[in-house]
Amino acid sequence: MTRVTDPFAAAPQLMKQWMGASLAIEKSLEKSLVELVKIRASILNACANCINMHSADARALGESEQRIYLLAAWHEAPVYTPRERAALAWTDALTTLSQGHTQQAAKEALEAHFTPEEQVNLTLMINIINGWNRIAVGFDLWYEGGAAKAA
Repeated sequence: MTRVTDPFAAAPQLMKQWMGASLAIEKSLEKSLVELVKIRASILNACANCINMHSADARALGESEQRIYLLAAWHEAPVYTPRERAALAWTDALTTLSQGHTQQAAKEALEAHFTPEEQVNLTLMINIINGWNRIAVGFDLWYEGGAAKAA
């Protein structure tokens, strides 16, 4: 059996600071939007841990199963608001940068629905969840529900 490195045990001070930044950034936007962004980025990054965790968190906030399931195909799903669609497009654009810089249309939608401060906050949120995806996938982590937040 492969030993899993627990980043919270291996680098507690930096992980505490990373967690603190994560919590501060996620408080800068509405909770429902944050969870949709976390799930969408995690789908794109194939991070089962984060899809599982943030789907549970979204349900706890009252998010519907339909909206959670449809994040995989949000472009075709009419269940998201224009603001949510702009956030999801920005999430896609930033999470898939290696596939080509195609963020111009997403940036225009972002600017139409988010203030400059919110644009930065959302961009930081997308960066944070992409970082968490890489930590979880890289160290083969699995936390049930919101267990990682307690850590």
